[in-house]
Amino acid sequence: MPNGYRVSGNEFPYFVTFTVIGWADVFSREIYKELLLEDLNYCIKNKGLILHAWVIMTNHLHLIVNSKNNNLPGIIRDLKSYTSKRITDCIIKNNKESKKDWLINLFKEAGKKNSDNSIFQFWKQNYHPIELSYPFILNQRMNYLHNNPVKAGLVWEPWNFKYSSAIDYYTNEKGLLEIKRL
Repeated sequence: MPNGYRVSGNEFPYFVTFTVIGWADVFSREIYKELLLEDLNYCIKNKGLILHAWVIMTNHLHLIVNSKNNNLPGIIRDLKSYTSKRITDCIIKNNKESKKDWLINLFKEAGKKNSDNSIFQFWKQNYHPIELSYPFILNQRMNYLHNNPVKAGLVWEPWNFKYSSAIDYYTNEKGLLEIKRL
């Protein structure tokens, strides 16, 4: 079992969740989901991230991940930092964003309360890695992750959700990101 909420090694994959401050529905917009996909893809290709499963919901992201170089905490730190800057900048520059003022104020207020940030805080601080060292825990988290869009009423079947690895697991098609199936 995991050592609290810490990554304790590279032997097993981890279930992690990134949540937007205030549970703001930033990822109801395609443009922000696409930026997140680009950044995940960069980490896969350049930082050693091994992505096993994923789903982007409107206000959070679930991943089952590991790393090639035993530096998962560093990869996650960099991913969260970089995506928060890119998405916040995109929101600021997006003249079509109807929630711009509200979102930026939300991120500024959260940033003021956290000394780790210079101006904005986009993601909640922690990601609570859960070590998936037992098959039943792995299956439970995989099913939870892939069924999240169904439970939210976004699709009827998990494999119909575009921003998920369910298509990789339930069909012979490939999804939007390269995964290593478990």
